[in-house]
Amino acid sequence: MVKKLDILIIKSFIGPFIVTFFVSLFVLVMQFFWLYMDELIGKGIGMLPIFQLLIYMSATLVPLALPLSILLASIMTFGNMGENFELVAIKSSGISLLRFLRPLFLFMVFISALAFIFSNNLIPVANLKALTLLYDVRNAKPTLNIRADQFNNDIQGFSIRVGSKDKDGKTIRDILIYDHTDMIGNNKVIIAKEGEMVSSADKRSLIFKLRDGWRYEEGYTRGMNDYTQTRMHFAKWNKVFDLSGFSFNRSNEGLFRNAYQMMNVSQLSENIDSLKKSRIKSFKTVTTYITPYVSIGGNQKESDQVSSALKKVTRTGRKYDSTFLELIPDSFRVASLQTSANNIRNFKALMDISALNKKLDAENYVKYAIEWHRKFTLSFACILLFLIGAPLGAIIRKGGLGMPLVIAVVFFMTFHILNITGEKLAKAGSSEPWLGMWMSSLILLPLAFWLVKAARNDSQIFTKEWYSRIWRRIKNTLPLKPAS
Repeated sequence: MVKKLDILIIKSFIGPFIVTFFVSLFVLVMQFFWLYMDELIGKGIGMLPIFQLLIYMSATLVPLALPLSILLASIMTFGNMGENFELVAIKSSGISLLRFLRPLFLFMVFISALAFIFSNNLIPVANLKALTLLYDVRNAKPTLNIRADQFNNDIQGFSIRVGSKDKDGKTIRDILIYDHTDMIGNNKVIIAKEGEMVSSADKRSLIFKLRDGWRYEEGYTRGMNDYTQTRMHFAKWNKVFDLSGFSFNRSNEGLFRNAYQMMNVSQLSENIDSLKKSRIKSFKTVTTYITPYVSIGGNQKESDQVSSALKKVTRTGRKYDSTFLELIPDSFRVASLQTSANNIRNFKALMDISALNKKLDAENYVKYAIEWHRKFTLSFACILLFLIGAPLGAIIRKGGLGMPLVIAVVFFMTFHILNITGEKLAKAGSSEPWLGMWMSSLILLPLAFWLVKAARNDSQIFTKEWYSRIWRRIKNTLPLKPAS
């Protein structure tokens, strides 16, 4: 009987879980698409790269969609069971809440293990491909669009104006082309009455088949100081423009492979250990930098004389008998001052470099540590939100997508806001990386235990009747108004 009940509960959960997971993932992917729509459309990159980008981004958005779907499915499953009085029947047969939560809890442990494997092995690869492809899409030039009676400067080195275009989209009239490829102004001008715009077979060139026009060119003759102007008429002439810069080119993924988002737990741990060792070595490096600049003189003779002068500086009462500089021989005084100034400048430059390196190492350490903890917080979030959603459904006793959806969104937004806040605190150095990444879990875990306890005691805190009784009690305690 108990095993059949376990199978029934798991089957009741799997359906809503799968549906809510794909719905949540679809909503998040569409949000990404609308966010980057301006950078994806109008660049002539085709549907295949956009479809690939959406697939890769879907994988990177799983850490958001999975906890939300678990929370919503848990509330829906136990809300339906409570609404249909199935929970009452189960409890009346002597089975406790914790006992019929056990199969789904073990199932959540299995889901959490799969989430860790996915986060550790697949998400770094998806991040690499998604961010590389997004970088290429962002840097792709928009498609060439020459409009009538407007100057177009998309082709580097040329400014093109077309007076009018026929309905076929190819025939153009009243053409004016400024050639700036010599980088000395409008020294080359092309004018034509009409022509045609056609693309080459490989789509890498645009050909203007011009008719009845003039070419003007002015400038100094090569090797001579004579300024010349040249005008040449043509009946037909083909002007070819290179469009290779408008083609969509893929970058080498190896350029982005060393980013912290592209690493698994093992690689992150290795980099964290390297940064810890580098932090220890930095103190020895600073000592090595200091040593050459604490010497007294540039040579042995000068060093001995400056040392003897230093020993002569004696203190009587609160005043010195003489300054150190006055005791240095005149022949070495200027050289000592110059050497000191140079040493101070060099020393400051080395300290600035050391401080900058230390700051960069500290920032990288925080980034690697945050990403390392993120691999585990995703898995734990699945269990945590199940422990919140399951007792919530048992308390609410409402199924469907009404009240469960509202409560799930509220709790998930709370979890997400706490997660983002903790991550920002860790990045700003206001908290340790582990504390920032686990802050949301540490705050919500006591709430999960309280909800489980409340569900075991059949609490009615989320029912309308409970609030109605409280209001009636408050109303009864208020003094009645005297009759007029």
